[in-house]
Amino acid sequence: MNRHNYTRVKEFVFLELTHFQELECFLFVIFLIVYITTLLGNILIVVTVTYESRLHTPMYFLLCNLSVLDICFSSITAPKILVDLLSRTKTISFNGCITQMFFFHLLGGADIFSLSVMAFDRYMAISKPLHYVTIMNNRRCTGLIMVSWVGGFVHSIVQISLMLPLPFCGPNVVDGFYCDVPQVLKLACTDTFVLELLMISNNGLVTTLWFVLLVVSYTVILMMLRSHTGEGRRKAISTCTAHLTVVTLHFVPCIYVYARPFTALPMDRAISIIFTVISPVLNPMIYTLRNQEMKSAMRRLKRKLVSFKKEIDPTKSILESQN
Repeated sequence: MNRHNYTRVKEFVFLELTHFQELECFLFVIFLIVYITTLLGNILIVVTVTYESRLHTPMYFLLCNLSVLDICFSSITAPKILVDLLSRTKTISFNGCITQMFFFHLLGGADIFSLSVMAFDRYMAISKPLHYVTIMNNRRCTGLIMVSWVGGFVHSIVQISLMLPLPFCGPNVVDGFYCDVPQVLKLACTDTFVLELLMISNNGLVTTLWFVLLVVSYTVILMMLRSHTGEGRRKAISTCTAHLTVVTLHFVPCIYVYARPFTALPMDRAISIIFTVISPVLNPMIYTLRNQEMKSAMRRLKRKLVSFKKEIDPTKSILESQN
């Protein structure tokens, strides 16, 4: 088809998660609870790290950045999914679809780069403890976080730049519940075989190699900890195990989605739900439940808030009595 002689579709239609209306209402409640829990859990981490001076360290600064990313990442897809679960027509405009893909890959890419920075931080803390504070100073941490976001931006721009020139003249039914490269690319009115190979190598191969590199890195870190003893060793192992768990939750769905031909498989929707809905809510749970320091900081913050409320209440009562 001549690329200049076609009518571009104005919107895309998402497939239903289920054909039963009652089940969609049930899924709405479940997804809403998960989304609210994601927001509250990650906001709690951000607030705790911000207001608890004992957590003003590189590791928790990076964790705070990861929580911000999880809040943003889940907000790209979850609100639209919730609206569609209550709607008969599940559509998104062409520009809305492209915008969703852009932010999906920007934040997803920044997430992956941030996890790599966190692995580097743990390696420095364990391999060079005497120079750790100097190496991972505030300026360097801020710079590494900015590089992570820029890396995500560049990755996303590449994806969108490859997608925009394609002709989309119909069909317009997306085999999924949000816009992503594999589903939208299949709707192009042209041969996308070469482009698909390029995106598999760009997304899938790089993600797989990056995952292997991070697993090897954490394996090296855990082996280095064998020479350590005491409470510090236990805390370091717990922290590294939590990081490795989160890395696995992020990378395995990415590898499944992007490191294979873009053909629909029965497990696609389940993996997509884990990737976009479940993973962001598990991250704060993993970091808080396995981190005694974080739990202690949250308890101290709670006591401060209770104490502040007790100080406010008498003042409020006096003002009311004067009125």
